[in-house]
Amino acid sequence: MRSRPAATPLFMAALLAAALAAGCGSGINLDEPIEGPVWRLDQLGGEPVAAGADPQRDPQVQFDRRNGRVSGSGGCNRLSGTFERSGSALKLSQLASTRMACTDPALSTKEAQFFAALQATTSYRLQSPTRLALLDAGGRTVATLSTQSR
Repeated sequence: MRSRPAATPLFMAALLAAALAAGCGSGINLDEPIEGPVWRLDQLGGEPVAAGADPQRDPQVQFDRRNGRVSGSGGCNRLSGTFERSGSALKLSQLASTRMACTDPALSTKEAQFFAALQATTSYRLQSPTRLALLDAGGRTVATLSTQSR
């Protein structure tokens, strides 16, 4: 009867390192979908964004996995486009919006900044199952959104 050679120490160390690495991190699965819920804007750049009187008019986005579409609102105008998500990479493209005038200049500025942040997004990070950070190519947070009412 032949005996099997014992696993090499190097192989065992690599296996142990892979197992430990799999258990590290935020504990949030990158494959956890961002699709489905309405993500309301909480922060733009590093500045908090106050909720408006009508939550339906707050800046928000929603990702639809079935057709690869993103839709939402900037506060005054509706937006739509396409998205691709792979791991933590997130690309929004073909973004278009209606062209209604905002009566409040501050809201108009915030909307333009939100749309620019969406255009700049190259990846995302789930900070919790209900909190989503959009990141630019330099890894900077351009917007933070949440699924919970504020």
